[in-house]
Amino acid sequence: MRNNVSLSGKRILINALVNLGDVVLATSAAALLKKICPSVHVTMMVRPFAKEIVVNNPVIDDVIIFDYRAKQKSYHVMWQMIRQLRHGKYDACISLDRKLRPALLTFFAGIPERVVPERIFDDKPSRIVWLYNRVIPMPHIFLHRPQAENFQTVIRGWLNTDDIHAKPVIGVPTKQNRLNVETLMAKLDPEKKHIALCVKGSFPLKTWPKEYFVILMKKLQQRYDADFFIIGASGDREYADEVISEATVPVYNFCGDTSLMDLVEVFKQSFLFVSVDTGSLHIAATTNVPIVAMYGCGPATRWPPMSDKSRVVTTNESCSPCHIHPDECPTNPRPKCQWNITPDMVMKACEELV
Repeated sequence: MRNNVSLSGKRILINALVNLGDVVLATSAAALLKKICPSVHVTMMVRPFAKEIVVNNPVIDDVIIFDYRAKQKSYHVMWQMIRQLRHGKYDACISLDRKLRPALLTFFAGIPERVVPERIFDDKPSRIVWLYNRVIPMPHIFLHRPQAENFQTVIRGWLNTDDIHAKPVIGVPTKQNRLNVETLMAKLDPEKKHIALCVKGSFPLKTWPKEYFVILMKKLQQRYDADFFIIGASGDREYADEVISEATVPVYNFCGDTSLMDLVEVFKQSFLFVSVDTGSLHIAATTNVPIVAMYGCGPATRWPPMSDKSRVVTTNESCSPCHIHPDECPTNPRPKCQWNITPDMVMKACEELV
């Protein structure tokens, strides 16, 4: 390992105004900084929904919440944020989002060293990098590597450091989180294994067929004598009820009943987690729960759960990855990327893990 930049006593700001799963993965960049220099002071800027991930996190010292909604984009709010960043007296900021607004904030805040990757989520060039004074080259294979590694490549490129890696780190659940989960889990049979499910993705082509979940639950119940529960956002509750109505085994609907930190405790008490491609996967990967994930339209090589106890099931269709509307999918109404992942394939992955 070589490191040509001293971090001792430095105050570093990491911009991560990205989706939930990417915020979890971005914590690996903070973990890498702490691994290189434990005394470095790391502040992470995130959007409100990701606050729980970074607050009370052992690799993050301070958190700045920036509401990126349209009504919060006034000059007054921007000026307040600039003043806050100036008050923080940061030695450097590292952008993991390459968005215009945080680039402007850090530029006008006068942060001396402003670091950005030339590319991070796609291969398109951006003039936003002109607002930074250190641009980190990204390897051409970055679109085919885990995103957590791409985030850490920015750190390694900045520090001129090789052969050191870190994993995402989640915040520490509180006593209240543990009490919340105890109340939920008390509904399950304590004599049975507890299997968590996430049945709905944030994008339609990430959602595995309901019929397949019903078949899989029956197979898992016969194999492990398990109790099942579905986790997700409150907006997923109705869809989860539809899955439950077709199930031939008892299933509890916990959608909307858990906070992000509650989920950490839930996964710690689960025998297995079976999920579509969604942010909760990356939270689960910071715990010790075995994970089986079905990836359809999204690239499994890019956003896999960063856990040694995980299996990704995908058929790697020639049309994947894509971000088209399901109605535009040539194999609609049974998209191949989802329907070709059979319950037997998922069951085999579960048995390999547990």
